[in-house]
Amino acid sequence: MTGKTTRNHSDVPAEAAGTVKVPRLDQQLCFALYSASGLMTKLYRPLLDPLGLTYPQYLVMLVLWEHAPSTVGALGEALGLDSATLTPLLKRMEAGGLVTRRRDAADERRVLVEPTARGQALRTRAQDVSAAFACSVPLEPGEAKALHATLTHLVAGMRNVVAEDASADAEALVSGST
Repeated sequence: MTGKTTRNHSDVPAEAAGTVKVPRLDQQLCFALYSASGLMTKLYRPLLDPLGLTYPQYLVMLVLWEHAPSTVGALGEALGLDSATLTPLLKRMEAGGLVTRRRDAADERRVLVEPTARGQALRTRAQDVSAAFACSVPLEPGEAKALHATLTHLVAGMRNVVAEDASADAEALVSGST
């Protein structure tokens, strides 16, 4: 499919259901992205081990090095993670001396996260990680930039679909209960 669409899975006409051949695994975009994600994590592991960071911890630190202190909610939004996934990760990072967590004095419901001095010091050591990773990827710089732009566009569009589906589900619940 090459065109932009605003249709979703519930818009498939009944007469078309079951008539579209399921592509092979090696033709599935979802599998290509899944495989790339797993390999990405494997390639980062030896680069991050000397820093004592896992890949998810590295992503948290990247956000915090740019925007600290940050609320757990803002971190979750930046990383595409819910608080149930993020909170245990942050607790491990706090126990490891990488970040601190504290209640926001202006709003006790919010938890602020920021790097400790040790976590901030990792920033200098992490500078070579991206360059080392780039050497592992079989793409020219222009190809990598174009792929990044395409994936960023894909993620934004998929987030919109998920948000629209969640909104429609919420509306259905409300209209069904009134």
